[in-house]
Amino acid sequence: MTCASCANRIERKLNKLDNVSAAVNYATEKARVQIAAGVEPQLLLDTVEQAGYSARLPKPRTAAPGTAGAPGATGSGTAMGNAGNSTDDAAGVDRVESLKQRVIISAVLSIPVIAMAMIPALQFTYWQWLSLTLAAPVVVWGAYPFHRAAWINLRHGTFTMDTLVSMGTLAALAWSLYALFLGHAGMPGMTHGFEFSLSPSDGAGDIYLEAAAGVTTFILLGRYFEARSKRTAGAALRSLLELGAKEVSVLRDGVETRIPVEALQVGAEFVVRPGEKIATDGEIVDGASAVDTSMVTGESVPAEVSEGDTVVGGTVNASGRLVVRATRVGSDTQLAQMAQMVEDAQSGKAAAQRLADRISGIFVPVVLVLAVATFVFWMITGSGAAMAFTAAVAVLIIACPCALGLATPMALMVGTGRGAQLGILIKGPEVLESTRKVDTIVLDKTGTVTTGKHALVFTTVADGEDEAQVLRLAGAVEDASEHPIARAIAAGAREKAGDLPAVEGFRNHEGLGVSGRVAAGVGPGDGGDDDTTTEEVIVGRPALLAGRAMPLPEELQRAMDVASERGQTAVAVGWGGRARGVLVVADQIKETSAEAIRRFRELGLTPILLTGDNAKVAAAVAEQVGIDPGPETVIAEVMPADKVEQVRRLQAEGRVVAMVGDGVNDAAALATADLGLAIGTGTDAAIEASDLTLVRGDLRSAADAIRLSRRTLGTIRGNLFWAFAYNVAALPLAAAGLLNPMIAGAAMAFSSVFVVANSLRLRRFRAAV
Repeated sequence: MTCASCANRIERKLNKLDNVSAAVNYATEKARVQIAAGVEPQLLLDTVEQAGYSARLPKPRTAAPGTAGAPGATGSGTAMGNAGNSTDDAAGVDRVESLKQRVIISAVLSIPVIAMAMIPALQFTYWQWLSLTLAAPVVVWGAYPFHRAAWINLRHGTFTMDTLVSMGTLAALAWSLYALFLGHAGMPGMTHGFEFSLSPSDGAGDIYLEAAAGVTTFILLGRYFEARSKRTAGAALRSLLELGAKEVSVLRDGVETRIPVEALQVGAEFVVRPGEKIATDGEIVDGASAVDTSMVTGESVPAEVSEGDTVVGGTVNASGRLVVRATRVGSDTQLAQMAQMVEDAQSGKAAAQRLADRISGIFVPVVLVLAVATFVFWMITGSGAAMAFTAAVAVLIIACPCALGLATPMALMVGTGRGAQLGILIKGPEVLESTRKVDTIVLDKTGTVTTGKHALVFTTVADGEDEAQVLRLAGAVEDASEHPIARAIAAGAREKAGDLPAVEGFRNHEGLGVSGRVAAGVGPGDGGDDDTTTEEVIVGRPALLAGRAMPLPEELQRAMDVASERGQTAVAVGWGGRARGVLVVADQIKETSAEAIRRFRELGLTPILLTGDNAKVAAAVAEQVGIDPGPETVIAEVMPADKVEQVRRLQAEGRVVAMVGDGVNDAAALATADLGLAIGTGTDAAIEASDLTLVRGDLRSAADAIRLSRRTLGTIRGNLFWAFAYNVAALPLAAAGLLNPMIAGAAMAFSSVFVVANSLRLRRFRAAV
């Protein structure tokens, strides 16, 4: 395909088929097609070929997902946009190199022609014949891609941008040949000046070789920059696909065997040494290490992992040796799904681009009519054939709607590619329209604002007690329990007090707490010597301790009350006939949540906290992260099924709602919201229902995602404005005879280069620090 008109033609042909819905993207050179059962893919390929183009089905991927059933429509054998396929990449490189060669040769031949036409001092005797010798190869060979595409389109009864370029350059060459051989332009000593405006003449003494050669060179240069920039824009997706390992060491009967990663099966165990990439998603069965996830999540700090933790394919093992059991391979891996989401987004179209495509589809026939009308007008008014012809050629050349076709897909390619590098996955162009209007952001509490994991947050001990001793004994008893709160206490105690002693006679008191005998030195305040003794340690509700004649002293009761007011969980610890301390456990707020809330406000969004927890917990969390504690902004005690109703209520109030969540119970609300953002560390159901996926668990990336989406949308709107404005302003000038065809060609090429360059500015987008 060579312009938006090509894409529009293929799309119309495919959509005429029964049970077929197609969207053709000019920038990625792909067609994404939805077909009903019974529609053969070969029918789609045949339809594209009947339209005058070539197409092929994408090859299935192993390290990344394929898009079977959706033909990648490519013109003239081009395979741009099919990232992840080495054959396609090679074809893309060949196309760029071919264009580069054509541009260089055409420029070398055109520069003397243009110089002689512009500078009378260089117009020696018979200079016009040298101009013909140099310009003819440019117009015939240099512009061959335009002539070939125009001929193919003409055979199918259609007109595209190539039709305009081909007609304009050939007409300029033909007129020059007429003037040289049949007119008096070939006479010795012939001269003419170079003008931006035109003056009437009979045309028999005027040649337009500089226009024919210059237009060809300028448009080829624009095509070259366009093709090269397409590869640059798709680099993020290609780099994402190339992150995966190529080989893997599989454990078979205790022996390591190197195999291609494509041969890896679910359930197989493989070894990852320090510095190696993890071949696929899996669960660690042996070893501990730090894993660098920056390539996938954008997170710069390596994550500590050990037995039982999950790892993502494409990340790098930074230190220890790991044995991993494969849980997902091929197109099911997180890396492959990320790549698929990016590619799907790049293949879609925003509403504004659909309008541009419709306009460009009818634009070429209108321009042809306008060019004929321009020629007839100047002839009727007696301005002469030369002026009429030159104005008509300028109309043909200036009107090429290339920039319209590139406006949205180029910005979308760069924006989504940059987002993937930052761990932000945009599902489609329609998402961008939503981000512009969003004014309210609803935040699920657990796993989004908070870590979703209980942790020991503080300890209060009775007068005269040693905090480390209280933690050590309480942690030892809780370490024997599987309850989440017990695990949090045991982990916190081990971190603050060191190794935990063994426990004997462990008992679980249903609904009240736990107890067990722990070997311990007599702590301070017990009045004994330092001989090691065994104590019966009680950890649980105050009622459990009170039943053992260990009531809480005033300072411990006060700590229990404060924890209750904050919505935190507090347990009492006692032994030897006395209550010794209170341990408080809570779902910890992420360190970055308060900063994220501040950024939401800067974006003009009103944050609302939504949670199933009680009002005290919700209010305490809201206060800590900077959300107003009122009933309108903190919605507590909401059942999972009611989250959708809360989103709908806000929408009924006239708000445009974004929602951030991570759990299965958030999926319906994410789908209902005007913009759904899923934390990538959450469940597959939430990710599937969302519009944007944040690979990192950092809530600040939600603000970055909205900023990037708005920036991308702004770039698209700017591209479309300038593309439309350019054509609207330039066409009347050309029809009025105020533009030399060569200047028109340069301006037309510049409009496409401008759109591409403006889109590439998105590569400089940075996540806020």
